[in-house]
Amino acid sequence: MSEPENTGSGEGTGKRRIIVVDDEPFVLKVLARQLSLLGYEVHTFERAQDAISMLDTGGPGAHVVFTDLQMPEMDGVEFVRRLAGARYEGHLVLVSGEDPRILRSAERLARAHGLNVLGALPKPATREQLKDHLSRAEGAREARGSEAGPKYPLDDLVSAIRTGQLVNYYQPQVSLATGAVAGVEALVRWRHPRDGIVSAGEFIGLVEQHGLVDEFVREVLPSALSEIAGLQLPGDELRLSVNLSMDNLNALDFPDFVAASAANAGFPLSRLSMEITERRLVGDQLSSLDILTRLKLKRIGLAIDDFGTGHASLAQLRDFQYDEIKIDCSFIHGSYADESLDAIVRASLSLAKQLKMTTVAEGVENANDWHHMRELACDRAQGYFIGRPMAVEELPRWRNEWASRFRQL
Repeated sequence: MSEPENTGSGEGTGKRRIIVVDDEPFVLKVLARQLSLLGYEVHTFERAQDAISMLDTGGPGAHVVFTDLQMPEMDGVEFVRRLAGARYEGHLVLVSGEDPRILRSAERLARAHGLNVLGALPKPATREQLKDHLSRAEGAREARGSEAGPKYPLDDLVSAIRTGQLVNYYQPQVSLATGAVAGVEALVRWRHPRDGIVSAGEFIGLVEQHGLVDEFVREVLPSALSEIAGLQLPGDELRLSVNLSMDNLNALDFPDFVAASAANAGFPLSRLSMEITERRLVGDQLSSLDILTRLKLKRIGLAIDDFGTGHASLAQLRDFQYDEIKIDCSFIHGSYADESLDAIVRASLSLAKQLKMTTVAEGVENANDWHHMRELACDRAQGYFIGRPMAVEELPRWRNEWASRFRQL
Protein backbone atom coordinates (compact mmCIF):
# COMPACT_ATOMS: atom_id res chain seq x y z
CA MET A 1 0.00 0.00 0.00
CA SER A 2 1.34 3.44 -0.88
CA GLU A 3 1.75 5.86 1.99
CA PRO A 4 -0.98 8.54 2.00
CA GLU A 5 0.04 12.14 1.51
CA ASN A 6 -0.78 14.21 4.58
CA THR A 7 -1.31 17.87 3.77
CA GLY A 8 -2.25 18.72 7.35
CA SER A 9 0.01 18.99 10.35
CA GLY A 10 -0.42 15.49 11.76
CA GLU A 11 -1.75 13.94 14.90
CA GLY A 12 -2.35 15.98 17.98
CA THR A 13 -3.19 19.18 16.11
CA GLY A 14 -6.87 19.06 17.04
CA LYS A 15 -7.76 19.40 13.38
CA ARG A 16 -10.57 17.31 11.95
CA ARG A 17 -9.32 14.68 9.53
CA ILE A 18 -10.42 14.26 5.92
CA ILE A 19 -9.65 11.52 3.40
CA VAL A 20 -9.75 12.43 -0.30
CA VAL A 21 -9.79 9.73 -3.00
CA ASP A 22 -9.31 10.65 -6.67
CA ASP A 23 -7.21 9.04 -9.40
CA GLU A 24 -6.37 12.39 -11.05
CA PRO A 25 -3.27 13.80 -9.28
CA PHE A 26 -3.93 17.43 -10.22
CA VAL A 27 -7.57 17.33 -9.06
CA LEU A 28 -6.47 15.56 -5.89
CA LYS A 29 -3.89 18.25 -5.07
CA VAL A 30 -6.29 21.13 -5.73
CA LEU A 31 -9.03 19.62 -3.58
CA ALA A 32 -6.59 18.75 -0.79
CA ARG A 33 -5.20 22.29 -0.76
CA GLN A 34 -8.68 23.85 -0.59
CA LEU A 35 -9.60 21.61 2.33
CA SER A 36 -6.36 22.23 4.20
CA LEU A 37 -6.86 25.99 3.83
CA LEU A 38 -10.22 25.49 5.53
CA GLY A 39 -8.34 24.14 8.54
CA TYR A 40 -8.56 20.37 8.05
CA GLU A 41 -5.93 17.65 8.19
CA VAL A 42 -6.09 15.99 4.77
CA HIS A 43 -4.95 12.52 3.68
CA THR A 44 -5.02 11.87 -0.08
CA PHE A 45 -5.17 8.64 -2.09
CA GLU A 46 -5.07 7.99 -5.82
CA ARG A 47 -6.36 4.43 -5.29
CA ALA A 48 -9.57 3.68 -3.41
CA GLN A 49 -8.12 0.35 -2.24
CA ASP A 50 -5.36 2.17 -0.37
CA ALA A 51 -7.91 4.27 1.52
CA ILE A 52 -9.88 1.15 2.44
CA SER A 53 -6.70 -0.64 3.54
CA MET A 54 -5.76 2.25 5.82
CA LEU A 55 -9.20 2.21 7.44
CA ASP A 56 -9.21 -1.61 7.71
CA THR A 57 -5.80 -1.71 9.40
CA GLY A 58 -6.76 0.76 12.08
CA GLY A 59 -4.88 3.69 10.58
CA PRO A 60 -6.05 7.28 11.11
CA GLY A 61 -9.82 7.41 10.81
CA ALA A 62 -11.64 10.15 8.98
CA HIS A 63 -14.39 12.51 9.97
CA VAL A 64 -15.22 13.09 6.28
CA VAL A 65 -14.36 11.13 3.13
CA PHE A 66 -14.42 12.83 -0.28
CA THR A 67 -14.41 10.41 -3.22
CA ASP A 68 -14.57 10.48 -6.99
CA LEU A 69 -16.84 8.00 -8.77
CA GLN A 70 -14.99 7.24 -12.00
CA MET A 71 -11.77 5.50 -10.92
CA PRO A 72 -9.82 2.47 -12.23
CA GLU A 73 -9.51 -0.78 -10.26
CA MET A 74 -12.14 0.14 -7.66
CA ASP A 75 -14.75 2.68 -8.78
CA GLY A 76 -16.66 4.97 -6.44
CA VAL A 77 -19.71 2.72 -6.20
CA GLU A 78 -17.63 -0.24 -5.02
CA PHE A 79 -15.72 2.08 -2.69
CA VAL A 80 -19.01 3.19 -1.13
CA ARG A 81 -20.02 -0.44 -0.67
CA ARG A 82 -16.68 -1.20 0.98
CA LEU A 83 -17.01 1.81 3.29
CA ALA A 84 -20.39 0.51 4.42
CA GLY A 85 -18.90 -2.95 4.94
CA ALA A 86 -16.16 -1.41 7.07
CA ARG A 87 -18.88 0.26 9.18
CA TYR A 88 -17.52 3.72 8.44
CA GLU A 89 -19.30 6.14 10.77
CA GLY A 90 -18.01 9.46 9.46
CA HIS A 91 -19.49 11.56 6.67
CA LEU A 92 -19.24 11.07 2.92
CA VAL A 93 -19.15 13.56 0.04
CA LEU A 94 -19.24 12.40 -3.59
CA VAL A 95 -17.28 14.61 -6.01
CA SER A 96 -17.50 13.75 -9.70
CA GLY A 97 -17.65 15.10 -13.23
CA GLU A 98 -20.28 12.51 -14.16
CA ASP A 99 -23.82 13.35 -15.26
CA PRO A 100 -25.77 14.85 -12.33
CA ARG A 101 -28.31 12.01 -12.54
CA ILE A 102 -25.56 9.43 -12.03
CA LEU A 103 -24.28 11.49 -9.13
CA ARG A 104 -27.75 11.54 -7.52
CA SER A 105 -28.12 7.80 -8.02
CA ALA A 106 -24.79 7.19 -6.30
CA GLU A 107 -25.85 9.49 -3.48
CA ARG A 108 -29.10 7.56 -2.96
CA LEU A 109 -27.17 4.29 -3.05
CA ALA A 110 -24.77 5.51 -0.35
CA ARG A 111 -27.68 6.56 1.85
CA ALA A 112 -29.32 3.17 1.31
CA HIS A 113 -26.10 1.58 2.60
CA GLY A 114 -26.59 3.55 5.83
CA LEU A 115 -23.74 6.00 5.26
CA ASN A 116 -23.92 9.60 6.48
CA VAL A 117 -23.96 11.38 3.12
CA LEU A 118 -23.44 15.13 3.19
CA GLY A 119 -24.18 15.47 -0.51
CA ALA A 120 -22.70 15.30 -3.99
CA LEU A 121 -20.62 17.96 -5.74
CA PRO A 122 -19.74 18.42 -9.42
CA LYS A 123 -16.12 18.88 -10.46
CA PRO A 124 -14.50 21.26 -9.91
CA ALA A 125 -15.91 21.92 -6.44
CA THR A 126 -15.57 25.49 -5.25
CA ARG A 127 -14.25 26.48 -1.85
CA GLU A 128 -17.70 27.78 -0.88
CA GLN A 129 -19.32 24.47 -1.80
CA LEU A 130 -16.77 22.58 0.27
CA LYS A 131 -17.24 24.93 3.20
CA ASP A 132 -21.03 24.53 3.01
CA HIS A 133 -20.86 20.72 3.05
CA LEU A 134 -18.31 20.62 5.85
CA SER A 135 -20.42 22.96 7.97
CA ARG A 136 -23.21 20.39 7.71
CA ALA A 137 -20.85 17.75 9.09
CA GLU A 138 -19.98 19.99 12.04
CA GLY A 139 -23.66 20.72 12.66
CA ALA A 140 -24.54 17.03 12.61
CA ARG A 141 -21.68 16.24 15.01
CA GLU A 142 -22.82 18.94 17.45
CA ALA A 143 -26.41 17.70 17.25
CA ARG A 144 -25.32 14.16 18.06
CA GLY A 145 -23.18 15.40 20.89
CA SER A 146 -25.89 17.54 22.44
CA GLU A 147 -28.81 15.17 21.92
CA ALA A 148 -27.09 11.79 22.10
CA GLY A 149 -30.13 10.33 20.37
CA PRO A 150 -32.57 10.10 23.28
CA LYS A 151 -34.49 6.83 23.46
CA TYR A 152 -37.86 7.35 25.09
CA PRO A 153 -39.62 4.48 26.90
CA LEU A 154 -43.02 3.53 25.53
CA ASP A 155 -44.69 4.24 28.89
CA ASP A 156 -43.38 7.82 28.80
CA LEU A 157 -44.81 8.34 25.32
CA VAL A 158 -48.20 6.89 26.23
CA SER A 159 -48.27 9.16 29.26
CA ALA A 160 -47.34 12.14 27.08
CA ILE A 161 -50.25 11.44 24.73
CA ARG A 162 -52.72 11.09 27.57
CA THR A 163 -51.57 13.97 29.78
CA GLY A 164 -51.40 16.73 27.18
CA GLN A 165 -47.63 16.92 26.69
CA LEU A 166 -48.02 16.87 22.90
CA VAL A 167 -48.24 20.32 21.32
CA ASN A 168 -48.69 21.59 17.78
CA TYR A 169 -46.19 23.71 15.91
CA TYR A 170 -47.28 25.33 12.64
CA GLN A 171 -45.40 25.84 9.39
CA PRO A 172 -46.87 28.59 7.18
CA GLN A 173 -47.96 28.14 3.58
CA VAL A 174 -48.23 31.19 1.31
CA SER A 175 -49.46 32.12 -2.14
CA LEU A 176 -46.58 32.41 -4.59
CA ALA A 177 -48.47 34.95 -6.69
CA THR A 178 -49.56 37.37 -3.96
CA GLY A 179 -47.57 36.42 -0.87
CA ALA A 180 -50.82 36.09 1.09
CA VAL A 181 -50.77 33.60 3.95
CA ALA A 182 -52.87 30.68 2.72
CA GLY A 183 -52.68 28.42 5.75
CA VAL A 184 -50.53 26.42 8.12
CA GLU A 185 -49.54 22.78 8.48
CA ALA A 186 -49.76 21.34 11.99
CA LEU A 187 -46.59 19.49 13.04
CA VAL A 188 -46.57 17.73 16.41
CA ARG A 189 -43.91 18.28 19.07
CA TRP A 190 -43.46 16.73 22.50
CA ARG A 191 -43.03 19.19 25.37
CA HIS A 192 -40.84 16.83 27.35
CA PRO A 193 -40.49 17.56 31.10
CA ARG A 194 -36.72 16.98 30.91
CA ASP A 195 -35.64 17.57 27.29
CA GLY A 196 -37.87 20.50 26.32
CA ILE A 197 -39.40 20.60 22.85
CA VAL A 198 -38.74 17.29 21.04
CA SER A 199 -39.41 17.01 17.29
CA ALA A 200 -41.67 14.27 15.93
CA GLY A 201 -38.72 12.51 14.32
CA GLU A 202 -37.54 11.50 17.79
CA PHE A 203 -40.71 9.61 18.69
CA ILE A 204 -43.04 9.12 15.70
CA GLY A 205 -41.44 5.74 14.95
CA LEU A 206 -42.45 4.55 18.41
CA VAL A 207 -45.99 5.83 17.83
CA GLU A 208 -46.30 3.88 14.57
CA GLN A 209 -44.54 0.77 15.88
CA HIS A 210 -46.95 0.35 18.79
CA GLY A 211 -50.19 1.23 17.00
CA LEU A 212 -50.70 4.56 18.77
CA VAL A 213 -51.25 6.70 15.67
CA ASP A 214 -55.03 6.92 15.89
CA GLU A 215 -54.94 7.87 19.59
CA PHE A 216 -52.10 10.28 18.79
CA VAL A 217 -54.03 12.15 16.07
CA ARG A 218 -57.24 12.23 18.09
CA GLU A 219 -55.31 13.93 20.87
CA VAL A 220 -53.63 16.65 18.78
CA LEU A 221 -56.29 17.40 16.14
CA PRO A 222 -58.83 19.10 18.47
CA SER A 223 -56.15 21.38 19.92
CA ALA A 224 -54.93 22.36 16.44
CA LEU A 225 -58.47 23.22 15.36
CA SER A 226 -59.04 25.32 18.48
CA GLU A 227 -55.72 27.17 18.23
CA ILE A 228 -56.11 28.13 14.57
CA ALA A 229 -59.79 29.02 15.05
CA GLY A 230 -58.69 31.39 17.80
CA LEU A 231 -56.09 32.92 15.50
CA GLN A 232 -58.51 33.80 12.70
CA LEU A 233 -59.22 37.47 12.09
CA PRO A 234 -62.54 38.70 10.66
CA GLY A 235 -62.61 37.76 6.97
CA ASP A 236 -59.63 35.43 7.37
CA GLU A 237 -59.54 32.32 5.21
CA LEU A 238 -56.60 30.65 6.96
CA ARG A 239 -56.52 26.93 6.20
CA LEU A 240 -55.29 24.20 8.52
CA SER A 241 -53.53 21.10 7.16
CA VAL A 242 -53.19 17.96 9.29
CA ASN A 243 -51.29 14.77 8.45
CA LEU A 244 -53.11 11.45 8.44
CA SER A 245 -51.87 7.88 8.50
CA MET A 246 -53.24 4.50 7.51
CA ASP A 247 -54.37 3.91 11.12
CA ASN A 248 -56.76 6.85 10.79
CA LEU A 249 -57.96 5.57 7.42
CA ASN A 250 -58.93 2.23 8.98
CA ALA A 251 -61.11 3.74 11.74
CA LEU A 252 -64.57 4.07 10.19
CA ASP A 253 -65.73 6.61 12.78
CA PHE A 254 -62.84 8.98 12.00
CA PRO A 255 -64.81 11.38 9.71
CA ASP A 256 -67.44 11.84 12.43
CA PHE A 257 -64.71 12.51 14.99
CA VAL A 258 -63.18 15.18 12.73
CA ALA A 259 -66.53 16.85 12.12
CA ALA A 260 -67.38 16.90 15.84
CA SER A 261 -63.94 18.30 16.75
CA ALA A 262 -64.26 21.09 14.16
CA ALA A 263 -67.75 21.95 15.38
CA ASN A 264 -66.53 22.18 18.99
CA ALA A 265 -63.71 24.50 17.90
CA GLY A 266 -65.89 26.60 15.61
CA PHE A 267 -63.60 25.84 12.68
CA PRO A 268 -65.22 25.53 9.20
CA LEU A 269 -64.64 22.09 7.67
CA SER A 270 -64.16 23.76 4.28
CA ARG A 271 -60.89 25.27 5.57
CA LEU A 272 -59.54 21.95 6.86
CA SER A 273 -57.25 19.79 4.73
CA MET A 274 -56.11 16.25 5.46
CA GLU A 275 -52.69 15.35 4.05
CA ILE A 276 -52.17 11.72 3.15
CA THR A 277 -48.64 10.56 2.41
CA GLU A 278 -48.97 8.45 -0.72
CA ARG A 279 -46.50 5.77 0.33
CA ARG A 280 -48.77 5.07 3.32
CA LEU A 281 -51.85 4.41 1.16
CA VAL A 282 -51.70 0.64 1.43
CA GLY A 283 -53.57 -1.96 3.42
CA ASP A 284 -57.36 -2.05 3.64
CA GLN A 285 -58.26 -0.13 0.47
CA LEU A 286 -62.00 -0.57 1.04
CA SER A 287 -61.89 1.12 4.47
CA SER A 288 -59.62 3.85 3.15
CA LEU A 289 -61.95 4.62 0.25
CA ASP A 290 -64.93 4.65 2.63
CA ILE A 291 -63.26 7.13 4.98
CA LEU A 292 -61.80 9.37 2.27
CA THR A 293 -65.17 9.58 0.51
CA ARG A 294 -66.95 10.54 3.75
CA LEU A 295 -64.32 13.21 4.47
CA LYS A 296 -64.95 14.66 0.99
CA LEU A 297 -68.72 14.61 1.58
CA LYS A 298 -68.11 16.74 4.67
CA ARG A 299 -66.29 19.26 2.40
CA ILE A 300 -62.90 18.51 4.01
CA GLY A 301 -60.02 19.03 1.60
CA LEU A 302 -57.70 16.12 0.76
CA ALA A 303 -54.06 16.45 -0.27
CA ILE A 304 -51.45 13.96 -1.44
CA ASP A 305 -48.36 14.74 0.61
CA ASP A 306 -44.75 14.17 -0.55
CA PHE A 307 -45.99 13.63 -4.11
CA GLY A 308 -43.59 11.67 -6.29
CA THR A 309 -41.82 9.73 -3.54
CA GLY A 310 -44.14 6.72 -3.27
CA HIS A 311 -45.15 3.90 -5.54
CA ALA A 312 -48.77 4.71 -6.31
CA SER A 313 -48.86 8.40 -7.29
CA LEU A 314 -50.77 8.06 -10.56
CA ALA A 315 -52.95 5.22 -9.27
CA GLN A 316 -54.13 7.41 -6.38
CA LEU A 317 -54.94 10.27 -8.77
CA ARG A 318 -56.86 7.80 -10.93
CA ASP A 319 -58.83 6.25 -8.09
CA PHE A 320 -59.79 9.26 -6.02
CA GLN A 321 -60.45 12.97 -6.34
CA TYR A 322 -57.85 14.91 -4.38
CA ASP A 323 -57.89 18.68 -4.10
CA GLU A 324 -54.20 19.33 -3.68
CA ILE A 325 -50.77 17.97 -4.57
CA LYS A 326 -47.80 18.77 -2.35
CA ILE A 327 -44.70 18.18 -4.47
CA ASP A 328 -41.95 16.70 -2.32
CA CYS A 329 -39.01 18.87 -1.27
CA SER A 330 -36.53 16.43 -2.85
CA PHE A 331 -37.78 17.65 -6.24
CA ILE A 332 -38.39 21.32 -5.40
CA HIS A 333 -35.20 22.41 -3.65
CA GLY A 334 -32.49 23.10 -6.21
CA SER A 335 -34.71 22.46 -9.25
CA TYR A 336 -33.80 25.92 -10.57
CA ALA A 337 -30.30 24.58 -11.29
CA ASP A 338 -31.06 20.95 -12.15
CA GLU A 339 -32.62 20.01 -15.48
CA SER A 340 -33.93 16.64 -14.30
CA LEU A 341 -35.58 18.03 -11.16
CA ASP A 342 -36.97 20.93 -13.17
CA ALA A 343 -38.53 18.55 -15.70
CA ILE A 344 -40.16 16.50 -12.92
CA VAL A 345 -41.56 19.61 -11.22
CA ARG A 346 -42.90 21.00 -14.51
CA ALA A 347 -44.57 17.69 -15.35
CA SER A 348 -46.14 17.45 -11.88
CA LEU A 349 -47.48 21.01 -12.09
CA SER A 350 -48.88 20.41 -15.58
CA LEU A 351 -50.60 17.20 -14.44
CA ALA A 352 -52.12 18.94 -11.42
CA LYS A 353 -53.37 21.84 -13.55
CA GLN A 354 -55.10 19.45 -15.96
CA LEU A 355 -56.74 17.73 -12.98
CA LYS A 356 -57.76 21.12 -11.55
CA MET A 357 -55.77 20.58 -8.36
CA THR A 358 -54.02 23.15 -6.19
CA THR A 359 -50.23 22.79 -6.21
CA VAL A 360 -47.95 23.28 -3.22
CA ALA A 361 -44.14 23.35 -3.42
CA GLU A 362 -42.58 21.84 -0.30
CA GLY A 363 -38.98 22.56 0.65
CA VAL A 364 -38.65 26.13 -0.64
CA GLU A 365 -35.38 26.79 1.16
CA ASN A 366 -33.97 29.90 -0.51
CA ALA A 367 -34.79 32.83 -2.80
CA ASN A 368 -33.82 30.86 -5.91
CA ASP A 369 -36.35 28.14 -5.05
CA TRP A 370 -38.98 30.82 -4.43
CA HIS A 371 -38.45 32.68 -7.70
CA HIS A 372 -38.32 29.47 -9.71
CA MET A 373 -41.64 28.26 -8.31
CA ARG A 374 -43.19 31.63 -9.10
CA GLU A 375 -41.93 31.41 -12.68
CA LEU A 376 -43.51 27.95 -12.99
CA ALA A 377 -46.84 29.31 -11.68
CA CYS A 378 -47.05 26.95 -8.71
CA ASP A 379 -49.93 28.01 -6.45
CA ARG A 380 -48.42 27.87 -2.95
CA ALA A 381 -45.09 27.40 -1.23
CA GLN A 382 -43.90 26.04 2.10
CA GLY A 383 -40.38 25.82 3.50
CA TYR A 384 -37.71 27.40 5.68
CA PHE A 385 -37.35 30.38 3.31
CA ILE A 386 -40.90 31.33 4.22
CA GLY A 387 -41.02 30.18 7.81
CA ARG A 388 -39.95 27.36 10.10
CA PRO A 389 -42.48 25.44 12.23
CA MET A 390 -43.42 27.64 15.19
CA ALA A 391 -45.69 27.80 18.21
CA VAL A 392 -49.12 29.31 17.59
CA GLU A 393 -48.31 32.47 19.55
CA GLU A 394 -45.41 33.21 17.18
CA LEU A 395 -47.57 33.23 14.05
CA PRO A 396 -48.85 36.85 14.29
CA ARG A 397 -45.29 38.22 14.58
CA TRP A 398 -44.10 36.01 11.73
CA ARG A 399 -47.05 37.20 9.64
CA ASN A 400 -45.99 40.83 9.97
CA GLU A 401 -42.36 39.98 9.20
CA TRP A 402 -43.36 37.96 6.13
CA ALA A 403 -45.48 40.83 4.76
CA SER A 404 -42.40 43.08 4.96
CA ARG A 405 -40.12 40.48 3.36
CA PHE A 406 -42.56 39.80 0.51
CA ARG A 407 -42.67 43.47 -0.41
CA GLN A 408 -38.89 43.33 -0.82
CA LEU A 409 -39.13 40.15 -2.92
